[in-house]
Amino acid sequence: MPIIWIGFAVFVALLLFLDLFVLNAKDHVPRTREALGQTGLWMTIGIGFCGFIYLAYSNGWVESDLPAHTAMINYLTGYLVELSLSMDNVFVIAVIFGYFQVPAKYQHRVLFWGILGAVFFRLAMILAGVYLLEQFDWMFYVFGLLLLFSAYKMVGKGEEVHPSENPVIKLVKRIVPVTHDYHGHDFWVRHAGKLHATPLFVALVMVETTDVIFAIDSIPAILGITTDSFLVFSSNILAVLGLRALYFVLSSMIDKFGLLKYSLALILTFVGIKLMLHEVWHPEEWVSLVVIFVTLTGGVILSLLQPTPAEPHPHDPTKIKEPTEVPDI
Repeated sequence: MPIIWIGFAVFVALLLFLDLFVLNAKDHVPRTREALGQTGLWMTIGIGFCGFIYLAYSNGWVESDLPAHTAMINYLTGYLVELSLSMDNVFVIAVIFGYFQVPAKYQHRVLFWGILGAVFFRLAMILAGVYLLEQFDWMFYVFGLLLLFSAYKMVGKGEEVHPSENPVIKLVKRIVPVTHDYHGHDFWVRHAGKLHATPLFVALVMVETTDVIFAIDSIPAILGITTDSFLVFSSNILAVLGLRALYFVLSSMIDKFGLLKYSLALILTFVGIKLMLHEVWHPEEWVSLVVIFVTLTGGVILSLLQPTPAEPHPHDPTKIKEPTEVPDI
């Protein structure tokens, strides 16, 4: 494995250590100010990584023919795409936590381990996607159609989350017994000499499978920007690492971003069309960056200008306290 991949893995491990054992060493509900500060920190790291990308590609640390400035623009565009699509993921996670009545102070722990698993799943999916695009030209059309279909679903009625009907959840229940109540922040407990999963573990599995489903949209979207595996992986992972803090910023304001899904659908449509026209349309790298930035910014601004609903969203995670009733899973 090239040294730059090993170095990036160590860098991500250090960031995860910082997040779990320094910034969130104790189970607590991050206040809005704290969540905003951490979101700013993760975004600074993600955007600041552009400087490293420029150095890496200008000094030949990565085996690539891309000019350094092109690599930097592609990374930033991919980062912005993943960050924007993560916003939609935040809303689904809020519904999951609301269904399982996960105490607010344990939600960060679920997100941390869920995203840790996402790192490995996404690496496998990215490498597979790059391989398919390099070996089979028709895969550009498959990914393009996939993104167009995802855009259509996003502006439709939307997909409801039904944890009790999730086949993965049913499989977990068949393999291991599940307790009916929470045991602090533990995912596993021993009861009557037998190992039991807690509802917190079931919520983790649900978040993990949801992330894989979202990655089916987000990874082809970034592959529509570049097929350089290091750029795709680094932009994807650094955007996902900030999802935990972003979740606590956005989850209590879900109803304020009602128009954002249309911006995300337009982004998916743009990238999908770009993939399908890859043989005849080759816009400059900065064009994709500008289109995605303007579309996302416009969606956020228009959403904030909309009147706020009188009643708060029923799945505001900051309102879930202990003790709590756990639904039948």
